Amino acid sequence: MLKPLSERLTDNRPILLDGATGTELQRRGVPMDGAAWCGLAVATHPEVVRQVHLDYILAGAEIIITNTFASGRHMLRAAAAEDLTEAINREAVQVARQARDEAGEATASTAGSDEKVPEHVWVAGSISPMAADPDRSSRPSLPEMRANFAEQAELLADSGVDLLMLEMMRDIEYCCAALEAASATGLPVWVGFSCKRTPDGRLVGAPAIADEIEFESCVAAVMAEGGSLAAVMHSDVNVIGDALSVIKSVWDGPAGAYPESGYFEMPHWQFVDIIQPVTFADEALKWVDQGAKLVGGCCGIGLDHIRALSDRLRTSDC
Repeated sequence: MLKPLSERLTDNRPILLDGATGTELQRRGVPMDGAAWCGLAVATHPEVVRQVHLDYILAGAEIIITNTFASGRHMLRAAAAEDLTEAINREAVQVARQARDEAGEATASTAGSDEKVPEHVWVAGSISPMAADPDRSSRPSLPEMRANFAEQAELLADSGVDLLMLEMMRDIEYCCAALEAASATGLPVWVGFSCKRTPDGRLVGAPAIADEIEFESCVAAVMAEGGSLAAVMHSDVNVIGDALSVIKSVWDGPAGAYPESGYFEMPHWQFVDIIQPVTFADEALKWVDQGAKLVGGCCGIGLDHIRALSDRLRTSDC
């Protein structure tokens, strides 16, 4: 039986999140859609998606995130796959749960070995405001996105996720709409904020949906509305420490960090200047020292990074 997440968050040990799913699928040759990025992968390559989840668990990840970041109705509509919205979201949860079950079976068959598989593994359902068209004027309206958030949250919850992960949050109105929809399911809701540093040194939500918003203002306003963990994610490794300090200054609940490395040119991630796994693990331990209860990776951060971090967490005093 799964340990309650709220109880796990009170442990001294930080929770190890998985690394990127979409960019790992790209690494393994799964085609990225020109409109929906990795949103169709579970329909075209479900076994590869399942294997990615399984590999992260075997590397030590305690939380795996469903491949639904780009599977909201508006994204799939842009990819001419709107009629698959329910099927894709449900299948994404199913393959993640299958990977968890398979990892459990593997652990049982290798009892007594130096196995990394954690005792408990949770499945998080990803929801984001990502839009297919970078042109802001053609982005879905707030009412449309509110309906899409509600639909996806209900699908993921009904399909069996253990929590909902709001990702790449960087705009107060869209964040609050997603938070309201996710909270209505009754599941734990964790909020992942994205940010960048401006030339004059400020931290702002990025990439902005409308106007750039001070990172501190966004986190404070959104977390005042709910959510049980605030994380900085899909942000450059170099801003994570400062962003965590900002989160801790306006939010007294648990915090987390899972950065990106490289950059995106739709529909492909550019694996340029990717941080070395050992360096990534070193940086992550600094975030833990700052109070991060959740550490892992986002785009560009892969299995080698999570293995390295898992090894360090197992041998450190965390």
